[in-house]
Amino acid sequence: MTPPLPLEEAQARLLALAPALPVEHHAVADCAGRYLAEPLTARRTQPAAAMSAMDGYAVGGGGPWRVVGESAAGRPFAGLPGPGEAVRISTGAVMPEGADRVLLQEECDRDGVRLVHREATPPPGRHVRRAGLDFAAGDELLAAGARIGPAQLALALAAGHSHLPVRRAARLALLDCGDELAEPGAAAEAHRLPASNAAMLAALTAGLPVEARIAGPVPDRLDALTAALEAAGDADVIVTTGGASVGDHDLVRPALEAIGAELAFWRVAIKPGKPLLVARRGTQVILGLPGNPASAYVTGYLFLLPLLRAALGAAVPLPRPIPARLAAALRPGGQRMEFLRARWADGEVTALAEQDSGALRTLAHANALIRREIGAPAAAPGATVPVYWLGNAGIA
Repeated sequence: MTPPLPLEEAQARLLALAPALPVEHHAVADCAGRYLAEPLTARRTQPAAAMSAMDGYAVGGGGPWRVVGESAAGRPFAGLPGPGEAVRISTGAVMPEGADRVLLQEECDRDGVRLVHREATPPPGRHVRRAGLDFAAGDELLAAGARIGPAQLALALAAGHSHLPVRRAARLALLDCGDELAEPGAAAEAHRLPASNAAMLAALTAGLPVEARIAGPVPDRLDALTAALEAAGDADVIVTTGGASVGDHDLVRPALEAIGAELAFWRVAIKPGKPLLVARRGTQVILGLPGNPASAYVTGYLFLLPLLRAALGAAVPLPRPIPARLAAALRPGGQRMEFLRARWADGEVTALAEQDSGALRTLAHANALIRREIGAPAAAPGATVPVYWLGNAGIA
């Protein structure tokens, strides 16, 4: 039997299969969470004119000065101040022509129109935002593949864009498989348990532009699994969890053959999550994830999310570990790379006691995964370990 693939090789092979979803143009306000399909270029200069960074008086030389008018945000001074003249100015207002610095209002004394600055006259440019300080028309502001968050959305609008090119939302089909599964909410006998993996994985993808639909539970019958896979023929990605009645993926593999899918690879040297399967049917990618919930979650985090990000055009689809300090000791690593469910708080991370791949309570309390390399030596409290932050997952 072919040995399990190392994690990085398996991820690279999976990302090479990611379908390139078609590009669409959406209103900027609707693009949060998506990835730019093309570089973002400024269509205007920001600020378009020199502006005041503070409330005060715009001047162009030494004083005292005579106040001749006001420049407010959105209502610039219409005149042209001469030598010895000042213009009252607000933060964000356009600097009058000829004025090159701003006197802070709290540093000035004003008697009617006569203005005196109590401090040394500031040099040119003080408290002035020059034209183009942020960006100039034609500048590349964001590279293709950048994720559009709140700040990037605001940048695109300020740069003069009403719509942005992004990939179409990914269509994801999630199949809960196995005779041991009961419908959520239904009474489950001792030998059965409520289906939960598909809903968990759908929630895992909620921060991405993904249209997820759930099917199942699918019984452990070849015809049922084949029919479920055929029904998901329009999906960009299909995910199965569990469904193997005799040996790893004994039903998934023949079902894939029945629908004309080609096996790409099987088994990865990680714990939990070794029996991961990847297949392809045309441009469609099929992930066979383990049925135990912790295994499904970890492989979903390490494989499903990166695959979806790549299909959606992300420049960096893989998660990046963050160094963290251990609060408690860790035993040596084993023969597979391990991902320990953990709690990260107050600058330290602690592996949770129960690491069984079926333990949902542990998974629900975890907000991080500690990455342990193959054969890693024991680690003492205070040692630095690589950690994957699970965001807002886990109990606060």
